[in-house]
This record gives sequence, structure tokens and C-alpha cells, in this order.
Amino acid sequence: MTPDTTELHDSIISWFDAHRRDLPWRGDASPWGVMVSEFMLQQTPVSRVLPVYEAWIERWPTPRALAAASTGEAVRMWGRLGYPRRALRLHAAATAIVADHGGEVPLGYAELLALPGVGDYTAAAVASFAFQQRHAVLDTNVRRVLARIVSGEQFPAPSVTAAERTLAASLLPEHDAHRWAIATMELGALVCTARAPRCDACPVVDTCRWRAAGYPAYDGPARRGQAWKGTDRQCRGRLMAVLRDSPVPVPKVQLDLVWPDAIQRERALDGLVADGLVEPLDDDLYRLPT
Repeated sequence: MTPDTTELHDSIISWFDAHRRDLPWRGDASPWGVMVSEFMLQQTPVSRVLPVYEAWIERWPTPRALAAASTGEAVRMWGRLGYPRRALRLHAAATAIVADHGGEVPLGYAELLALPGVGDYTAAAVASFAFQQRHAVLDTNVRRVLARIVSGEQFPAPSVTAAERTLAASLLPEHDAHRWAIATMELGALVCTARAPRCDACPVVDTCRWRAAGYPAYDGPARRGQAWKGTDRQCRGRLMAVLRDSPVPVPKVQLDLVWPDAIQRERALDGLVADGLVEPLDDDLYRLPT
């Protein structure tokens, strides 16, 4: 049996109104600002996103402004946020918005989903937060909140399941669904965290099924970790840092200095080229794409 939804809505939304963070992609942010934030926030904490987001919006306040820039400049501006392919995808989305939607972020979920680099979550988030539409927005924080409060489990499955989508849709309020979406997201980010949940500060602690069950430990499929040291991702990051910091093409010998394992370094560099993040030139030179 699902907890009383009206009580859940009222308690969590009231908590959000009192404790919400003042973030630049909320409030008066444009639909483009919301979209940029959603691309940047994927697998990246707010603290790292804030300075890059603000610089990005100042430089490219509209999709048309970004589409007029080179992909290399987008990658350079992305800086050290990680997963730089997101910069290419955001640039591609901006280009499609200009070509197909007159330079304005489309408000329909299906139109958003058709944009390059936009998946189910991002389309639902932009439709909800930019246009106040009624969609289930299932990011990591929301999924964890619903798993604990409603399903009585410490963590959700590694990937979104059909059952989760059904549950999330059943909990959507008829009105102000966008506020419910952002409130549950904020609750997961600030209180119902993965490693150290602050149950004493939770507005629905008395109806949380995970707490009522005695906080049973997660026993589902293995959850993927975020290994970094010594990985291809770290190697790629080192190579990208050299290219971002250089205004001119970089000789291959300079890239060779940043990672000792030659086989791994070559694999990482080949991967960056294949992903369109690095452009090889004659004379063993490399640069960001133009």
C-alpha cells in the first residue's frame, strides 16, 4: 500500500519551500538555462557545476549563441566537469534547436527527446522545470527517495525499471507536479543522501518504510562504483587538460609526457579522436575540434 500521497506531497513540498537552495538554473532561468544545467549536472555535483554554468550562460545565453561557436570552444569551456562528450551533445542540441525550432527550446516532451543528446530523464526534467509540465523526473536522488520512503529499500536498482516508472507516475500530483519533482530531488540531495542520510531532518521520517523496516541493507544487483585513479577516464582527462590549456595545436610528444603507460595512453587518445573530442593534424599535432 502506497503512503498517503497528499501527505507526502504537502510535507515534502513544504520542506522544499523552506530549505531549497538558491541555484541560478531555478526561478527566473530561461528554458535554455535549465537545459544547460541538466546536461552539466549529469554525474557531476552542484559545487563543480556552478562556476562553469555561470560562465557558460554569460558567454552563450541562447542556443543560437552556442551553435555559432565551434565544438572545440564548447569543449574548452566545459573545462574539468568531466564526461566532455556532454559538451559536444549540448552543442549538437543547440544546433538542432536553431535549425528546427527557430532558436527556442521546444516545450513538448517528444520534441525535446528528439534533440541530440537528450534522453528520457533530460526531456522530462526540462519539460518539468522549464515549462511546469507533469512528468516523472527520475534522477538518482529522486529514485533513492522513492525507494526508501515508498518501497522500503536502501537503494533502487542500478537502472530505472518499469516498476519505478509506474510508481513515480502514480505519485505525481495533479497540480504542481514540477514542484514535487524538484522537491523530491532536493530532499535526496540534501537529506536522504546515499552515504549518510539525515533522517532527523526528513519531513516524512514517520512514514518512511525503509526506516520502519529497520534500515535493511541493499541486497540487489551490484551497484557500479566511480573508480577514477589509473583508469582510462583519468588518462583521457589528463590528455584533454593539455589540449584545453593550449591555444595552438599540441605535439604528440607533449601529450606523451602526461601518462606513463603508453598502451593505455594511445588507447585513450584514439578514443578521444573517435569521440570527436580531439582532432589529429599533420606532423603529429593534435587540437580540440574546430
